[in-house]
Amino acid sequence: MVPLTALWLPILLSAVIVFVASSIMHMLLPYHRSDYQQLPDEDKLLSALRPAALKPGLYVFPFCTHKDMKSPALVEKYKQGPVGFLTIVPSAPPAMPKFLIQWFVYCLVIGFFVAYLTGHAVTQGAHYLAVFRVAGTAAFLAYGLANLSNGIWKGQRWATTIKEVIDGLIYGLLTAGTFGWLWPR
Repeated sequence: MVPLTALWLPILLSAVIVFVASSIMHMLLPYHRSDYQQLPDEDKLLSALRPAALKPGLYVFPFCTHKDMKSPALVEKYKQGPVGFLTIVPSAPPAMPKFLIQWFVYCLVIGFFVAYLTGHAVTQGAHYLAVFRVAGTAAFLAYGLANLSNGIWKGQRWATTIKEVIDGLIYGLLTAGTFGWLWPR
């Protein structure tokens, strides 16, 4: 077993490396530009939503409870459409510094749990590939496979979901490489 205190450097450095890689992947590379679409007649739709004074949260439409799902009126609403989810965030310009700080903290949390799992599964002085395999699997589970639920439950386009899983694979490999490189000898 390798104590977490011996793994603070790979935890921190893997978070920094993933943070930088994700910034490059989302800001410089073009493949994420098609992930989001503009609403048709956006100004008209936004004007119609403003009087509702929606509070931040996740909304589903048409709304129903479990017992109402089979009612003829609701089934008809589903057939007529649209059907979807609507995420409302506070009205303000995007708070990029806040989002980036939260993303970095998330990367640190993943690094912490990768260190915890790998520290229990791999001994001190283990070969690079032994560390890489365990750390990479744990990091991919967190960064990559966690995104599949958005395609399953939230209607996210599968093309976007697959891109997020591929991003997660890259982040997992970077995390694994960092842990393998800095593993206590």
